Amino acid sequence: MHARLYRSLYRIRRVEEEVARVYATDKIKSPVHLSIGQEAASVGVCEALRDDDTVFGTYRGHALYLAKGGDLNAMVAELYGKATGCTKGKGGSMHLIDPEAGVMGTSAVVGTTIANAAGYAYALKLRRSDAVVVSFFGDGATEEGVFAETLNFAALKQLPVLFVCENNGYAIHTSQARRQGRPDIAGKAEAFGVPAERLDGNDPVGLRDRTEQVLADIRAGGGPRLFEVATYRWREHVGPGRDFKLGYRSEAECDPWVAADPVARLGAELPDDVRAAIDGEVEEEVVAAFAFAEDSPFPGPHELMTDLFGEDADAAAAYA
Repeated sequence: MHARLYRSLYRIRRVEEEVARVYATDKIKSPVHLSIGQEAASVGVCEALRDDDTVFGTYRGHALYLAKGGDLNAMVAELYGKATGCTKGKGGSMHLIDPEAGVMGTSAVVGTTIANAAGYAYALKLRRSDAVVVSFFGDGATEEGVFAETLNFAALKQLPVLFVCENNGYAIHTSQARRQGRPDIAGKAEAFGVPAERLDGNDPVGLRDRTEQVLADIRAGGGPRLFEVATYRWREHVGPGRDFKLGYRSEAECDPWVAADPVARLGAELPDDVRAAIDGEVEEEVVAAFAFAEDSPFPGPHELMTDLFGEDADAAAAYA
């Protein structure tokens, strides 16, 4: 059985479905980039990680945050802009962080956390730690200069980092085939001396197993690796709806991915009573998290000048 994998997948799916439902009420104060359809990429990789391993992600980071163990209450409260959020309501959906869980941050700026992950990995190597850093990013980020620069540096320094490209085929509304003369991200990594492979993003079991094998090599000093994980988002680029009416992609293109939904497939493999128990526990947790966010206060005026670079205590006190 793969009850643990199913629970993580189902939990992320239900959280994001609830985000989509609530979004129309305007209670959620942040733009949202949903991972519905892409959950298995984060879950498969994160299931192979240790507690002391760290991850860096993108603005489509709900799945990564939750798969690595980020606090659900704090995440939902952050979407609501509440003081109990993981960045005190100041970051929103695109800027999630939970250092205690090893979630070192997500960013709205495409490609920025790729370099952050390499820097963290360099620090781990200098400390002679066998922990690993995983950098998640989309196919669009591979067109940023930081991708090439970071892979080159990681190869030179043989850093303990696994790069994971969640390739859903689109950068906003433009397909990879229309953006890249050679749509082979794994091949680009190989050109920098980073061993790379393409994996099925709808196979969380296979992805977990392969990640475990590769991590053992990285921990032993084998240097960086890259996974190009083929996946697909079911919802629009930003927001809770479906965007097929825009014409840049079709429902027919999406249908095979929905038919191969790993949440449904893994759930069907479990005994009915086991699946029902997991579903019930998750539903209770989701209801509680959204109630927590609803009941939490918004940040007070005193927070306006806190958590800034070069923070001035006197200036902050003036807003208290």
